[in-house]
Amino acid sequence: MKASAAPRNDDLLSAKQVCSEYPIFGSTSSLAERRWRNDGPNYIKTSEGRAGRVFYRRSAIEQWLDERTVQTGGAAA
Repeated sequence: MKASAAPRNDDLLSAKQVCSEYPIFGSTSSLAERRWRNDGPNYIKTSEGRAGRVFYRRSAIEQWLDERTVQTGGAAA
């Protein structure tokens, strides 16, 4: 599935910035583990292998959180 284009003013955040602004992710190692498990937000990697730097678009973080937001107040099953 092709991702939609990000807005031009979409911030790029390092893993450290993501963890600082979104404490739900815990630490940078927790975020790296999510990448490894393919269970985290979409990210950008500047090159292949371990040397590539990783960045996240703010919109990707927000989308990932929105997809996991549970609506409350519904009728009990």
